Amino acid sequence: MAIFQFKGRNAEGRLVNGQVDATTTDAAANQLIGRGVTPISLEEHKVQLTLSEKFERATHLGRVNDVELIMFCRQMYTISKAGIPLVKGLRGLAASLRNYTFQTTLNDIVDRLETGVELSTAMRSHPKVFNNLFVSMVSVGENSGRLDLVFNQLSEYMARDLHTVKSIKTALRYPTFVLIAISIAMTIINLKVIPAFAGLFAKFGAQLPLPTRILIGISNFFVDYWLYLLVCIVGAFFWIYSYVESPNGSRWWGEKKLGIIIVGDIIERASLARYARSFGLMLSAGLPISNALELCARAIDNNFLADKIRGIRTGIERGEGLFQTHLISGMFTPLVLQMISVGEESGQVDVLLAEVAEFYEREVEYDIKLLSDRIEPLMIIIMACFVTVLALGIFLPMWDMYSIQK
Repeated sequence: MAIFQFKGRNAEGRLVNGQVDATTTDAAANQLIGRGVTPISLEEHKVQLTLSEKFERATHLGRVNDVELIMFCRQMYTISKAGIPLVKGLRGLAASLRNYTFQTTLNDIVDRLETGVELSTAMRSHPKVFNNLFVSMVSVGENSGRLDLVFNQLSEYMARDLHTVKSIKTALRYPTFVLIAISIAMTIINLKVIPAFAGLFAKFGAQLPLPTRILIGISNFFVDYWLYLLVCIVGAFFWIYSYVESPNGSRWWGEKKLGIIIVGDIIERASLARYARSFGLMLSAGLPISNALELCARAIDNNFLADKIRGIRTGIERGEGLFQTHLISGMFTPLVLQMISVGEESGQVDVLLAEVAEFYEREVEYDIKLLSDRIEPLMIIIMACFVTVLALGIFLPMWDMYSIQK
């Protein structure tokens, strides 16, 4: 589908101009004639692209972020609720997008729909854009005839998830910048500042205090072996990254990051909120419990917790109840387990899981607001230690030399 710019005359002979969507020039001309407009000129509208957009289109390196997917879900909710045909609605959405990757994805989905393929099946062909949870929910919406409700639920779920992730990143931004600044300062001091003072102290030939000797030794090591240190740091970074990306490494990191001081508890509860929200969402949509648990394990983004969720699924398949399997997993507090038990007995597991998600989300939101207050004392201690060591190493010999001169 392309956009054509036209000039023509209407039935009254007046000059009119505008744009029309059509696959070819002949199709555009036929549309205009059907409206009673005689085309005079008809040219395909060329979109002016920036240099970055041209590069993106040439290399297909574009990504579809969460905000764009949330907007897509909300637009699809409106389209489905209004009864607009999917092909027509998706064509209109694709034409309005600036993200070329997302645009080509939707156009491909429309082409598949026109061959008789279902929407969920067409989306499954683009796993980098639509994950398993997204596709499964759309499939449930198609089978139940409530595609509008599913897209609305997906948009709310993704919006909550994105808000939590952004809040955690915002809270960690300050300490991250402080640590980076300290690392840069330590590097400059070891490579430039301390060698200058070492040369000054060497002229006096006096016995230097222990802190000063330690600082000079570390500085000499940096100056003599900085290239080897850089290679080791880069090599260690890539080795750790590749290990964390491996199955065993991702499980190890998934467990360890839950134990990080101050932040680990927040990450754990945010992950459990995502699990409860997605599990309740899929149960309310009508997915079987076993399938819903497997999709939750993939959506939680922590292989350590994902293994525990798959353990819950195994217990369910053996005939055990939700309360028992969740209790054995050791993931939840007694209060949350009671809520799951009540939901299982009353047949409203999806409703109670939504309550569990809101419970965790409120705790996470409260802790995130206090995160800066908890981190600031730790940052002050780190800065104080850094300044103290530096001051003792540099100023102690200067005081000694001053007292000798007197």
